[in-house]
Amino acid sequence: MKRSGLATVAVCLLLALSGCVVGPVGSDPAGDATGGGPGDPTATAPPGSDATHATASIPADGTEVTVVEVVDGDTVRIEYDNGTTDTARLLGVDTPEVYGENSPEEFEGVPDTEAGRACLDEYADRASAYAKNRLLGERVTIGFDANEPRRGYYDRLLVYVHHDGGSFNYALVDRGLARVYDSSFERGETFYAAEERAMSDGRGLWSCRDGTPRPAADDETTATASATATPEGDGVVVSRIHADAEGDDAENLNDEYVVLTNRGDESVDLSGWTLEDAAGFTYEFPEGTTIDAGASLTVHVGQGADTETDLYWGRERPTLNNDGETVTIRDASGAVVAERST
Repeated sequence: MKRSGLATVAVCLLLALSGCVVGPVGSDPAGDATGGGPGDPTATAPPGSDATHATASIPADGTEVTVVEVVDGDTVRIEYDNGTTDTARLLGVDTPEVYGENSPEEFEGVPDTEAGRACLDEYADRASAYAKNRLLGERVTIGFDANEPRRGYYDRLLVYVHHDGGSFNYALVDRGLARVYDSSFERGETFYAAEERAMSDGRGLWSCRDGTPRPAADDETTATASATATPEGDGVVVSRIHADAEGDDAENLNDEYVVLTNRGDESVDLSGWTLEDAAGFTYEFPEGTTIDAGASLTVHVGQGADTETDLYWGRERPTLNNDGETVTIRDASGAVVAERST
């Protein structure tokens, strides 16, 4: 045996006799190369923390942070006690996309139709509103999963968020505001059971299987989603603005559209109501136009034959601004009923 081998054996024997334990590769010691222990504000930031300092070893039983921004229903920005920030993606859940196109095939039973996609778009906004109402500015506890890495594909922290004595991740699934994201996370069985119940009851986005969103709960709307989406109002809101048509906007005018949804409990007569964009272009709803409770109505920029679910503005050029648009709905008296910006 070589001398180096004998030396290694001797060191191991000394460690065993002294009671020291050498942790396995990948273990999380109290400190790192920077000398910082758990909670040490001088410790090296986790990868993806914008190269700023952050809490070194986030305990397995969780650490308290403040939610400083809600990106969408399943992604938030958090701030540690030392003032540094990070982006966190909620484990095990997937809410509909706010900033991209939604794919109905990802949500079991939701039809791959315009109505199905519009319904998912509506629930993208509701999930974001729910997250803002519940989490924004709040102290929460984040925790990790033994079966999942601490960071995902986009280098975001993968976390459970605990608030008000419960799991916010689970609440999203239970309320039907998210589907279960298929992975090896430890709580999968519990989450899938909650998803199955939400599906069976047609809660939340699972009502999109019928193409008709359920009336929104108070904590699923925000002032930015609608100017007057309150229980006392008539409940008509701008649920989607689709300004960027596929391909050349000028050749696909009807893929520029605005979706209105009636979140109230009664049908609403839109006769004499108007839709106005930020540039002042105005569309007047035809006499006798109604929108049933829970139903949606799409106004396309181009030309076509009006139906109960689709109306056509009749413009001959692109109208909605791809770089940012505001749509205002006014009733027959000119009062603002709803407003939404992109």
